[in-house]
Amino acid sequence: MINGSSKLFGVLGHPVAHSLSPVMHNTAFQARGINAVYLPLDATDLATAFAGLKALSFAGVSVTVPHKVAIIPFLDAIEPVAQKIGAVNTLLFHHDVNDPNGKLLCTGENTDWLGANQALAEVIDLAGSSVLVLGAGGAARAIGFGLQEAGAQIFLHNRSEERGRLLAAELGCSFVHTTELKHVQADVLVNATSAGMEPEVNIIPLEAELLAHFQVVMDIVYAPLQTKLLSEAAARGCKTVPGTQMLLYQATAQWRLWLGEEPPTEVMRAALNEALAGKRRKIK
Repeated sequence: MINGSSKLFGVLGHPVAHSLSPVMHNTAFQARGINAVYLPLDATDLATAFAGLKALSFAGVSVTVPHKVAIIPFLDAIEPVAQKIGAVNTLLFHHDVNDPNGKLLCTGENTDWLGANQALAEVIDLAGSSVLVLGAGGAARAIGFGLQEAGAQIFLHNRSEERGRLLAAELGCSFVHTTELKHVQADVLVNATSAGMEPEVNIIPLEAELLAHFQVVMDIVYAPLQTKLLSEAAARGCKTVPGTQMLLYQATAQWRLWLGEEPPTEVMRAALNEALAGKRRKIK
């Protein structure tokens, strides 16, 4: 029962109607008997929206496109890895213990990299591993810096060479040109692009025959759940990691930050899978 004592959480972005975060977090709150609600917060005026979050004493907020970078100037503090990444997907509100009026402060975190690392760590030891990351957008940045935190060696490839080389320079890693891909042998391949996402489900970001060069293939795309990339990788004997794993684990990492306890991961996984299945039925 939502009432005046309910803790407020939400996802801030534009658009957010498609977000699967509310179903994961609200199902988890219900399962634990926590008096809280997680709301979709569609906003284009970020300054006004952020002021509203503080005025309403939100406890925690997820941040999605297009606000992950734009939110940073509003923060009182930012976690070091999030600072490296240059993007925030999680806001943690807390009262200033040194202020007699308990001023509400906001710290920015990034759990995207934690989600990716946890998903991969279930199938391979990341420390000392080699990883080819495809992409140069926000997801690739988060995953690249996160993998380095775990002690992995990164290589980067992107269709736009200029953008790819810029990110590779920031990561301090090697950029792999298209003509060099056939020579790359690495433990892990991560697709951090939107290639293969519905409705373009037959697109694959790398030539299928090259997938045999990797032990593990992870795709951040989760619609469809089994992308063409993952199907082709599995056919060549690779261990595969679907995008739902990263999506789930970045959410469980948020739960730990907000509530200071272990989340009901399997409850959240079931809610996520059920929501995705419902979306697929609607498409059909």
